Amino acid sequence: MQINRFWLRVTGLAGILGGLVLFGGDMLFYFSLQSDDLKFNMGHTSDLRIQLSGLTALIAVWLYMLGLWHVYYAFKPASSAVRHTVLISFGSVLIAYGVVHGAYVAIAATAKLAVQNHLDMEAATLLAVQTNHLLRYFVYPPFAVLSAVFISQVWKRKTLYPRWIIIFFPLIPFLFQGLIIKVVSGPALIILGGGFLNLILVLFFTASTIALWNRGDKGVIKKAAL
Repeated sequence: MQINRFWLRVTGLAGILGGLVLFGGDMLFYFSLQSDDLKFNMGHTSDLRIQLSGLTALIAVWLYMLGLWHVYYAFKPASSAVRHTVLISFGSVLIAYGVVHGAYVAIAATAKLAVQNHLDMEAATLLAVQTNHLLRYFVYPPFAVLSAVFISQVWKRKTLYPRWIIIFFPLIPFLFQGLIIKVVSGPALIILGGGFLNLILVLFFTASTIALWNRGDKGVIKKAAL
């Protein structure tokens, strides 16, 4: 597998941009200076913001898929089985990011209907929330596989990543999500509580891009050997 330094950097930056785009989509759903209740804010946001937020899911997944090749290249020294396990598991997680975000449109739409028709917010959004949670359950297995393979291979120095990249791997900040959100309030709660999952990918792809910035092969890109 070969990729030149320019395209290695581009794919890393694409991953960062994907996280920022979907984080922007989160804020279109949630951000308001009037309240830090995320569901309440969705119920009072505009139709345009909901539509634009839904669109960010598609754009972000395209960018995340480009960023995935950045990570795939980092596993160049590993075995083919390991590389493809990372490719499939991480790809499954990144695609799920877009699908789950897109499903939030249903929560936002029903929250708006609840506000407009003076309905009980929790009852009105219950089905959409349950469906969203169901989607998330299918993400945990590939994420668990990815975490085990990524961390073990990096620790054993079988990738191009330095060991410190493990600190920025999404599993680590994810484990501290509850603790972090408990100590913030107001706009900070909306930003971290509403956009946390995409912010940890921005953090990871930023660290990954820095770690691999001067890597890459000379010459043109060639297809990876399957």
